[in-house]
Amino acid sequence: MTAAQELQVKEKQEVASPAEQTKPGIIFTPDVDIFETDRNITLLADMPGVAADDIEIDLRENILTVAGDVKPFEGADESDILVEFEIGKYHRQFTLSDKIDQGKIEANFEDGVLRLTLPKEEKAAPRKIAVKSA
Repeated sequence: MTAAQELQVKEKQEVASPAEQTKPGIIFTPDVDIFETDRNITLLADMPGVAADDIEIDLRENILTVAGDVKPFEGADESDILVEFEIGKYHRQFTLSDKIDQGKIEANFEDGVLRLTLPKEEKAAPRKIAVKSA
């Protein structure tokens, strides 16, 4: 990989959905990283330009939906000269396995990154079983 390839900027990707939109505007798919430990699955979603109050996380029938709005940054008394920030909505869905303890999911938002901690059910967490001798 060349240095130029390592430094390429990845732009927001618009959702390519076969469903018809009922709201105007662009919908983006947030980039995510997902990793796990013995106890948790962690999901990081990159949502630059979204305020914490503008994020919605919904869980229904094992489907976790993450959504957020990117609102215009200029004030009411400001005129645009150059606009390169894309305004729109983020939307992404994940199907959760039965191994996730859905009642203990936690969310934190900092520096444009949403961190969801999805704890595994106790029975799903690996553990050592001691062998006893008689």
